[in-house]
Parts: sequence; structure tokens; C-alpha cells
Amino acid sequence: MAPNERLAALSAAGVSIWLDDLSRERLTSGNLQELITDSAVSGVTTNPTIFAAAVANGEAYDAQVRELAARGADVGDAIREITVADVQNACDVFSGTWESTGGVDGRVSLEVSPLLAHDTDATLAEALDLWKAVDRPNLLVKIPATQEGLSAISSALAEGVSVNVTLIFSVERYRDVMNAYLDGLERASANGQTLGGIASVASFFVSRVDTEIDKRLEKIGTDEALALRGKAGVANSRLAYAAFEDVFQGTRWAQLTAQGAKAQRPLWASTGVKNPDYSDTMYVTELVVADTVNTMPEKTLKAFADHGEVKGDRVAGTSAQAQEVFDAVAAQGVDLTDVFLVLENEGVDKFEKSWTELQESVKGQLDAAR
Repeated sequence: MAPNERLAALSAAGVSIWLDDLSRERLTSGNLQELITDSAVSGVTTNPTIFAAAVANGEAYDAQVRELAARGADVGDAIREITVADVQNACDVFSGTWESTGGVDGRVSLEVSPLLAHDTDATLAEALDLWKAVDRPNLLVKIPATQEGLSAISSALAEGVSVNVTLIFSVERYRDVMNAYLDGLERASANGQTLGGIASVASFFVSRVDTEIDKRLEKIGTDEALALRGKAGVANSRLAYAAFEDVFQGTRWAQLTAQGAKAQRPLWASTGVKNPDYSDTMYVTELVVADTVNTMPEKTLKAFADHGEVKGDRVAGTSAQAQEVFDAVAAQGVDLTDVFLVLENEGVDKFEKSWTELQESVKGQLDAAR
């Protein structure tokens, strides 16, 4: 069967379609392979929330949990083995995509523990451990773009680890992330690493920006403020893409690309619409531009397959209009610096909560199996 026409058109426009979900059931049922064939899916992202939901639902993990319980594995070891096994299998499913795209796509992400988000050394140690444990060239280790995470990102890249940088909300922090990427590649080159084997994406969150800014605009309540709702997320992403073009056309990048380095593509994350008043495909249609990734929850993927539209490049050359949106939001009294600080802190907190839920779920299953 040929891929869905709408998703195929999105892919043809240069947008890599990644699924923001993974479970043992998707793997064993053949569903993940079906999405590759029928929906042009070319990668997968995971996070603690996804694994917490996967382990809590269904029976797909029962046999492994019983085996782990029988040999006395603790909760931490059990989580590691369960998540590593799923990601290894997903990497194998995507190996053909990885090979056919020269390592650009066919990527599967696995996140370091969010409990380490503000500990540089511990984050780096876990990133290196996950890279070794999964032992697949198409893995991306997810590291949050906290201030402490930036150094860990550079150091992991310097060791040849491919990285998905997550929880990026502001263009300012995104520039820090790109600088960390270039720094990591330069150190990798000095270490004798082959740069062509290192990949990275920068996960720039979209819908959460609208959720936070819309809340503040509604509190202000003027007609001018209310008219700006639902515009900041896309505008922020368009400004991020302009920053991407700026950095990856510079002299510093030219020296690295001469050594075979690949650009760190922007990845549009959190693209499921939170406000039901907005189009359920707006964070896909309005962010179409070449050399990007859009990682979608299945609900958004299905919505786009059903009625999504590709209206051409909606991002390149739009930075002036996007800046006008942010200037207007700031003029209404929204403290944008505070917005991005709140979003980063909330992002880490949400993943920490999901990690705790994952620990509790695995503990309960281990206790039951014993």
C-alpha cells in the first residue's frame, strides 16, 4: 500500500514525520512497521510520559517483568531493561529507513532520567551509559536543554553520541543549544571522531507556548490581547527557524560541514493542539519547511492523514512577521522572559512526575510478579 497522500506530500515538502509514541504492543503487533509503510513515519520519539503510559496499560510487558522479578532486579534496573529493549527493537524496525536516508532519519530517541536535568555530570554519565546499552547507530539520546544540560550535550557529542536536545522553548536558549552542538562537534573532531556518524535534532516545543501565553492574554482580557491568542507558538517556531538558518550558514559551520558534519535539524515538538478551538493540524500545516522534523502524537498524525493540508513553505522568510507577533504580545504586558522560564521548569517537573509514575507502575508489577 502506498503511503497516505497527505502525509506523503508533507514528507515530500522536506518534513520528516516522526511518531511521538512507542510501546511494546506497537512493536509486537507490527503497528510501527505499518506506520512506516502507510503513513510515511520515519522516526520515533519517546519520553517518560510515553513509557509510563505504555507500561501501565496492557500485558505486553508481563513476561519481561516476571523474568526481572525472578532474578531480583530493582526498579531502576527494571526500567532500564524495559525501555532499552523497546528502543533497541524500534531502532531495528527503522534500520532500513536509517540506511536509505544516510542516517538522517530512522532515528529513535531515549531520554536520560529527568531527575538529572540540573546535574551536568550525572546527565552525561547516563547519556553515555544509554548509548552503550542500546548499542544502535540510529539511537538519539534525549538531553533536556536546561542550563546544566548544555555542557552535557556538548560532552556527549564530543564522545560520538547522537543527541536529541529536548525542552527548548525560547529562541535565546535554542541559540545556546546550537552553540553547544557546534562545540560538541569541534571537540569530537579533536577527539578523532568521524563527524558524519554524529546526528542531532533540537526539539523546539510549540503548543505549550500558546497554552502559557494564551492564559496570560486572557487574564489581560482586552480585545487586542485576545486577538493574539494562538499565534505565539507558530511565531516562536518561525523565529527559531530563522536562527537555525543563521547559524548553519555561518563560517564556523562551514568548517565542520567540510568534515562531513550534518546540520542539527529543528524538530517541532508538542504539536498536538491543546485548545480545541484551534485547527487540530495547525502545528503541522503552519510549520512546513524543508530540513525539519515534526514529531506527532498519533491523534495528530491521523488528523493530518484525514484532512491536513500542505500549503507550501510556511516558515522561511517569515521572521519579520513572526517578530511582529511577539512585539505585540509583549506590548500587551506579557513577560516573555518569565513565560519561557515557567515553561522550562514545568517541562522538567512534568517529566519528573511521569518518571515517578513509571517507577511506581514498574514497582507494582514487580511486586505482583514476586
